Amino acid sequence: MATLTLTGLRKSFGETHVLHGIDLSLADGEMLVIVGASGCGKSTLLRLVAGLETPTAGSIRIDEREVTNVDPSQRDIAMVFQNYALYPHMSVFDNMAYGLRIRGLSREEITRRVNDTAGLLGLEALLARKPRQLSGGQRQRVAMGRAIVREPKLFLFDEPLSNLDAKLRVQMRAEIRRLQRRLGVTSLFVTHDQVEAMTLGDRLLVLNQGHAAQLATPMEIFEKPADTYVAGFIGAPAMNFCGATLVDEGRAARLDLGPVIAFTDGQRPGEEGQTIIVGIRPEHVLQGGGLDVIVELAEPLGSETVIHGRLSDGTPLLLRAPGGPPREEKLAVSFPPAHLHVFDQGSGKRLDPIRG
Repeated sequence: MATLTLTGLRKSFGETHVLHGIDLSLADGEMLVIVGASGCGKSTLLRLVAGLETPTAGSIRIDEREVTNVDPSQRDIAMVFQNYALYPHMSVFDNMAYGLRIRGLSREEITRRVNDTAGLLGLEALLARKPRQLSGGQRQRVAMGRAIVREPKLFLFDEPLSNLDAKLRVQMRAEIRRLQRRLGVTSLFVTHDQVEAMTLGDRLLVLNQGHAAQLATPMEIFEKPADTYVAGFIGAPAMNFCGATLVDEGRAARLDLGPVIAFTDGQRPGEEGQTIIVGIRPEHVLQGGGLDVIVELAEPLGSETVIHGRLSDGTPLLLRAPGGPPREEKLAVSFPPAHLHVFDQGSGKRLDPIRG
């Protein structure tokens, strides 16, 4: 059990700045998911916490102990990798026991820990097998077991589900969450998959080109994204965006396409004449209204269909419609005011409406 505190953490490789002053505090037993596009600095941040990279500036504390320049072996951290990193010539038992032997634990203690962890993960019947005799899901369980037997203060997961098929990813995702809650170990989980991020984390850290774009609970980020990057990254399919201008003393938005949408209850996110970006999620776009959408592609998913289309000015638009694909090549849609997200056009930052 441990807390983790990162203060002003920066990392550069020569002239390339990868992380720009990350500040972060994890509570004891919390699962934080770090999510973002490829190259945003997720894995670098994890490697800094693990001690596999040295920060350019800033500090790392586990509990009250400064570990910024402490050797990885002395940080009491266990890491689960994307490629499992199992020793191919060792049995499952020996893979799980190896780190304990290095630490000099007794044979009895090693056997107890490995057997207990194997029982926890359903690996009892596989302890004598070699990694090549295991499926991808079983190898991932062994990699997790090797981390669990060490009873570390901190778990680090570096995209551990990336090599699994879709069905197994869903299963392993649930297993990891149940195990983390049961063990109560403070954990950092890196992924580029926003579904994993939403379902696994107590909180999410969304990184954008080395900057912390938003740190909040999954639902807070989904319902109130801090900027257009977060809004477009979290949610599947992605949020739609349209250019607009505030009118009626800021109480309504005139879309660049022409229609005016009044905000609910007289709220206003800014001053009249301010240029904004209006966002709306595909599931909130209503059929019927004053906006015409040319249907380009329909993806039937059984109970619903994801429709890819374009507005009259060429702006792409996604919507989710119940049932099968539409027969029409053109749909009329509208944006309900209660589900609009408003962002400043210049900075991309969220503009929260105020009453008045």
